[in-house]
Amino acid sequence: MNFIDIINKKRTKRELTTEEIYFVIDQIGKSPDYQFSALLMAICLNGMTHREIADLTGAMLYSGDIIDLNAIEGIKVDKHSTGGVADTTTLVLAPLTASCGLPVVKMSGRGLGHTGGTLDKLESIPGFNIALTQNEAIKQVNDIKAVIMGQTGKLCPADGYLYKLRDVTGTVQSIPLIASSIMSKKLAAGTDAIVLDVKCGSGAFMKNIDDARALANEMVEIGRQLRRKVTAIITDMDQPLGNNIGNTLEVIEAAEILKGNIKGDLYEVSLTLGAEMLVLGGLAKDTVSAREMLEENIKNGKGLAKFREIIVRQGGSPYVLDDYSRFKQPKLKKEIYLKKGYVTAFDTESVGRASAALGAGRTSYDMPIDYSAGIVINYRKGDLYDGKKPFAVMYSDDKYKLKDGEEIFVEAVETGSEQPEKTSPVIEMIR
Repeated sequence: MNFIDIINKKRTKRELTTEEIYFVIDQIGKSPDYQFSALLMAICLNGMTHREIADLTGAMLYSGDIIDLNAIEGIKVDKHSTGGVADTTTLVLAPLTASCGLPVVKMSGRGLGHTGGTLDKLESIPGFNIALTQNEAIKQVNDIKAVIMGQTGKLCPADGYLYKLRDVTGTVQSIPLIASSIMSKKLAAGTDAIVLDVKCGSGAFMKNIDDARALANEMVEIGRQLRRKVTAIITDMDQPLGNNIGNTLEVIEAAEILKGNIKGDLYEVSLTLGAEMLVLGGLAKDTVSAREMLEENIKNGKGLAKFREIIVRQGGSPYVLDDYSRFKQPKLKKEIYLKKGYVTAFDTESVGRASAALGAGRTSYDMPIDYSAGIVINYRKGDLYDGKKPFAVMYSDDKYKLKDGEEIFVEAVETGSEQPEKTSPVIEMIR
């Protein structure tokens, strides 16, 4: 089998065999980068069939470790988001679904660019440990039903190699490559079923509904071909999902939802995802009864108690949930006032970049972040802003970062005389 022949085959829009795809992945470390780059570009331009994408997912899946979660009792359901701004759903639904009896093994990542990372949010909690071994994680889930942690082992090293090449060859925005990248990592994590939160809008990688739907359908199809239950839920990212952006601020908002103090889009998406997780996990017959279970465990405090239990088990201070002043506090704050009118649009990606500029995010994985930095937004799309109170409040430890964040933010929000229609943050569900 010859790599150049495979490149030429895909360049001329022909379908690769299963053997050819596995051969390509086996060549990592043996063939030069430029051959992989040429093939990635051919895939980006000419696409792949459902079968090819499933084979590419499988080849990357078996390129490294596969976590064995059979020692955990019950059906394990994972949730994955394609990334957005103020997307704090994991911190709400992991403890909430676990409080209903669902075993939750959540392996999360760090933030990069305009999107936040669950691990960074958790590490804003003093003492919280995200570096658990596989055995420690399994024991914790059997004991208290939930763990939220960093990746263990060498999962999908082939994907890591290909992603670095995609990043420098203009081939990131390819649905076959995105779908196989996401699904290979999620399947390697060893769960029985997956709920996917596919973001769509100005703060998402998929900017329009057609692309979001195509990606969602492709990942559900991968699950079907590889015999895993997968549901994809397309959600809106044309404005930040929550009102708080930044690591400590997002933990606080998640806690307030679990306390029953606030609702809104973050609440709605979290419960929609969580209800589907309970159905796939066999704990509810349908999403209506599943949602009732989740709502009840907010009312009776079991969701918050489970969050506290996770924090204690992973070495963190649970007292921050009762006294937010125990978090690291920012040195500076700035109230932001905008032109009066209805809130008509957010450039959500730029809002995320504004938070990162304040110190809440990073542009490289080794860059330190300020856990206390971020933005609290007081208005949503469709609201009337009368200028009587700040549109938003920004927090940072650095006056120059505060200025940079403000400049980005004020250009990212539009107000006008006509009120736009308020829509549901949940757009579509694909099973």
